[in-house]
Amino acid sequence: MKILINNIDDKDVEMISFTDLDKFHENFKKYSSIKEPLKVKIFAINESISSQQLSKLKNSFEKNNIHSINIYSNNRETILSGKSLKIDSTFVQEQEAKNKLNLLDSNKNGDILHEGTVRSGDRISSNGNLCIIGDVNPGAIVSARKNIFVWGKLLGIAFAGKGGNKDAYIASLYLNPLQLRIADVIAIGPKEKPKNYYPEIAVVDKQTINIKPFLVETKN
Repeated sequence: MKILINNIDDKDVEMISFTDLDKFHENFKKYSSIKEPLKVKIFAINESISSQQLSKLKNSFEKNNIHSINIYSNNRETILSGKSLKIDSTFVQEQEAKNKLNLLDSNKNGDILHEGTVRSGDRISSNGNLCIIGDVNPGAIVSARKNIFVWGKLLGIAFAGKGGNKDAYIASLYLNPLQLRIADVIAIGPKEKPKNYYPEIAVVDKQTINIKPFLVETKN
């Protein structure tokens, strides 16, 4: 089980892992000195947590200025235990839960790998490179301080080089976005569907975003 502790502005305080809930109660005491309200997200992947265990956990939270509690799990018993205690509990598939952890983990200042479709309304942002194995649907927005790789269809909005890096690029197996942005350079996607069946890359050249084949050099 992993527990993400945030402040009220959704800034990370800490991500901690526990296999023994009894040890958690002892370690959580250190957060009692934090005066601002805290929020907790519990990720229980392939783990069954009883209502009795969650009740003890909830009591520890409530004694230490917790603003809200959310549970994400692919285990139905854990979800039912949470709901019985009126804890906001969401059933998620195993890979979806792992994707959430990738985005919320304390090491998120680095590169992010997302597996699966990025659906309309979804937002994924990386402070490093962003690699997506799957499609980015229309209505989805993906962004990164460095480069973006979409090993699937890029049909939504992509923004690379968020910090102003015009050497950043956006690559995809099927490049047909609503909008591309690299640093401060913006381009609207083409109305026609791509006729090519090879990876393409978008780069900045003389304040214009150009799209060209994404070729990997090989040595003979």
